[in-house]
Amino acid sequence: MTEKGKEFNMPQFGGGVKAKELAIFTRQFSVMIDAGLPLVQCLEILAGQQENKFFQKVLTNTRGQVEGGATLSAAMRGSPKVFDALYVNMVEAGETGGILDTILQRLSTYIEKNVKLQRAVKSALVYPVGVLTVAGGVITLLLWKVVPIFATLFAGLGVDLPLPTKIVIALSNFVGSIFGLLILVALGGAIFGLKVWYGTPQGRFVLDTIILKLPVLGILMRKIAVARFTRTLGTLISSGVPILEGLDITARTAGNAVVERALQKVRKSLEEGKSLTEPLKESEVFPGMVTQMIAVGEQTGAMDAMLQKIADFYEEEVDAAVKDLLTALEPVMIVFLGVVVGGVVISMYLPLFSAHRQAEHDALIGLSSARHCPLCGGRRDFSPSSAFPAWTWGSPDAGTKARASNG
Repeated sequence: MTEKGKEFNMPQFGGGVKAKELAIFTRQFSVMIDAGLPLVQCLEILAGQQENKFFQKVLTNTRGQVEGGATLSAAMRGSPKVFDALYVNMVEAGETGGILDTILQRLSTYIEKNVKLQRAVKSALVYPVGVLTVAGGVITLLLWKVVPIFATLFAGLGVDLPLPTKIVIALSNFVGSIFGLLILVALGGAIFGLKVWYGTPQGRFVLDTIILKLPVLGILMRKIAVARFTRTLGTLISSGVPILEGLDITARTAGNAVVERALQKVRKSLEEGKSLTEPLKESEVFPGMVTQMIAVGEQTGAMDAMLQKIADFYEEEVDAAVKDLLTALEPVMIVFLGVVVGGVVISMYLPLFSAHRQAEHDALIGLSSARHCPLCGGRRDFSPSSAFPAWTWGSPDAGTKARASNG
């Protein structure tokens, strides 16, 4: 879990344990503790009903350590892939204060709200990424398999190709060549290199800064960062975790390097005896309303309640922003997909339309030539009532005058 802060989106609990499974376990654990069952018996029951074998093994191991005399928080600290620093510290605070059942209820609520934020991020990103992936696959298939067939047909017809068709055929030749494969390999290498660079502190900070400055997605990610920060710190403070330790845990689980650096500055400021809000203002990550409400909570001694209210507000803001974003993206993505794929298809049919018009033009020219005598310029009339043509010379009355003079 120490590496989870390096993720682009919301960090998840556990390696082989889903956040939903951990939330259910925590909720059931709190109910059993509240009912007065011993810790060892609670862990034994919960481990026995787990379908996730990895989680079952972790709980069995935790139960064994508690049976051996270890505290629950110390036993959980040995499984960092399931129970992160936030979870363990809150359990430790609950054990110390004798309110373990209350802390576990807060933890389960926190995890459930965290899962909701994760879904918000996925909802905002999955739809456009999915549509773009489908569009890219369809276009690649058309350029690779379909367009070459039309190109061979056009070469046989010998028609003049319009500019859009020439562009599409050129792209098809590029996709089918070795250069297209090299570009694909280079793109994959660039994505891999970007991922590796994001794993470094400098690369992570640069990319997270860019993400927060994006026009639409940046605003959404900023709201998610604020909601997560306030929810995490508020939950820790209300559970009795010291604020300095709470800030350190919140920074490490922030999921964004810019927010993490800002919270580390806040922690350093508090260590020096300064205010909590000044470093938050200087970071330019948190909105003015957030810093003002935190300042009020700091002055009144109700920091945890104020942070929870801010978290509630921004979680609603995230839900509304995701719905608005998806509503705006849906028609844009549909139009984009239709224009791109339709453009490729239409560009392939344009030469066929041109060839059809040329054939009609040539047929009209041939019919016009057939209506005139190629030897003496006479006009050949077609009569609807006769299957055989009648030749006349010069004018419709010319034949009559010629017969009269011969008579």
